[in-house]
Amino acid sequence: MAKLLKVFGIVAVIMGGLWIGQGTGLILWPTSSFMLAQTQWAYVGAGLMALGLLAIWRGSMRR
Repeated sequence: MAKLLKVFGIVAVIMGGLWIGQGTGLILWPTSSFMLAQTQWAYVGAGLMALGLLAIWRGSMRR
């Protein structure tokens, strides 16, 4: 279960970072994305990153 939490956390942090970048307009890839320069996606990405960090933390606490 700990490995699953860590993997989910890492994927969530990476995806959240991408969504923040797209939402703020820093990452303009893919060019056809509906998320580009849409601020609400930066907030959703921040929430996903927080969830990912929490999952990584919980995964490292369980053994």
